[in-house]
Amino acid sequence: MSEKPNTKSTLFQKFLSFTEKAGNALPHPATLFAIFAVSVIIISFIASLLGWQAVHPGTKEIIEPVNLLTVEGLHRIILEMVDNYTSFAPLGMVLVAMIGIGAAESSGLIGAAIRMLVLSVPQRLLTFVLVFAGVLSNAASDVGYVLLIPLGGIIFLAVGRHPIVGMAAAFAGVSGGFSANLVLGTVDPLLAGLSQEAAHIMDPAYTVNPTANYYFMVVSTFIIAITGTWVTEKIVEPRLGKYEGEETDEKIEHLSKNEKKGLFYSLVAGAVILIIILWGMIPADGFLRSADGDILNSPLIKGVVALLFIVATVMGLAYGFGSGTFKNDSDVVNGMAKAMKSLGLYLVLVFFAAQFVAYFKWSNIGMIMAIRGADILSSSGLGVIPLMILFIILSASINMLMGSASAKWALIAPIFVPMFMLLGYSPELTQVVYRIGDSITNLISPMMSFFALIIAFFQKYEPKTGIGTVISTMLPYTIFFFIAWTVLLIVWILLGLPLGPDAGLYYGG
Repeated sequence: MSEKPNTKSTLFQKFLSFTEKAGNALPHPATLFAIFAVSVIIISFIASLLGWQAVHPGTKEIIEPVNLLTVEGLHRIILEMVDNYTSFAPLGMVLVAMIGIGAAESSGLIGAAIRMLVLSVPQRLLTFVLVFAGVLSNAASDVGYVLLIPLGGIIFLAVGRHPIVGMAAAFAGVSGGFSANLVLGTVDPLLAGLSQEAAHIMDPAYTVNPTANYYFMVVSTFIIAITGTWVTEKIVEPRLGKYEGEETDEKIEHLSKNEKKGLFYSLVAGAVILIIILWGMIPADGFLRSADGDILNSPLIKGVVALLFIVATVMGLAYGFGSGTFKNDSDVVNGMAKAMKSLGLYLVLVFFAAQFVAYFKWSNIGMIMAIRGADILSSSGLGVIPLMILFIILSASINMLMGSASAKWALIAPIFVPMFMLLGYSPELTQVVYRIGDSITNLISPMMSFFALIIAFFQKYEPKTGIGTVISTMLPYTIFFFIAWTVLLIVWILLGLPLGPDAGLYYGG
């Protein structure tokens, strides 16, 4: 009896090692993305030749592959190459955020804050706090990717643990727990609006509120944090072992008098910014609200990266001049520049990744594959629980082909929302099941917008990191998040609990 779990553990570790070796045997990630881009061009020609097609569920338009291996396709590739790169969604966000983070890091603010965290949080809770913080960071759009994940590596290295384990834990919360949170985020009204439009195919009067999945997502936050903590400490950390790289950890010492002074100045600056934000958000006609007075669509929420830049820069300046680490403006600018230098590899990776994503979108191949997969699932005729589990798997699989959560939902909601309404299941249930599937494979999908950035983060501590390293490290989270979330969904359905305020499981129209 005692040897069986060890055997299973050994087999699983061997499987992960095989995955890593197989993945890392592939060319350099930048080269791989270039190969993917060329492959899409060739496949678009083959698909066009074979006459692949699918019917769009919303518009009933026949979707056909676009052959990029034509004169018109060549012209588009040449003319839009620069735009593909500069308009790649995460690029500007990462660059702007890193300028502000550079000011905060070079001033010593981040280092001092980390030391305070490490000294104040019990070691046994450090992993849980990191995963939990990752889940909560989703309320602020994609800030967790550019701030919390590298921070996880720094924190773990500071306490003598493998830095990639810390980044994996943060990444698990930020990306794997994308749909969970304690507060509403920008994705909630976006998905709800698409669900409502899809529901109108069956019932023109049906309303889907942004709070449609709130109860389920609150509980999911703790489920994901607990599961992510267990996977980190029982699977990922034992597998990676002790860190033996060149990056050295600094001895954690209590803050000096100047550092405490700098932190005080920084907190005062942060408090002033918070007062200004509240002043602009609390009144119904606040200057930081949108034109119609909405908060979720306000410039503050939509421009959260700009907010991050302002907060990090102002608090970094306050700390730097308060503690004495900044003497003049040249110190500030040099600190920002130093942070940007670390993005060299990312900038190269993103160029090829952006071309691949653009070609994949132009060709319509992803859309055709998604529609065909949905057709197979819709004809299964299964009961609610097995049907929803299959829908999770389908959503997770589609996520490996298309990165945008809203784009995928805009595509498949018109199929599944009306179909499940005909079977007696609410649009809110369909939406929450989609969100589970969309989240769990974020961690292992090269189509995820920030995948190239994660590789770059890992390479800071393990220069030989490739796609295989990231996938093999994060695969256990995908597997156990799928299990934990599916169990929660089954229990929720069996108990007949509401998914959110006035959002039940069943449709009675």
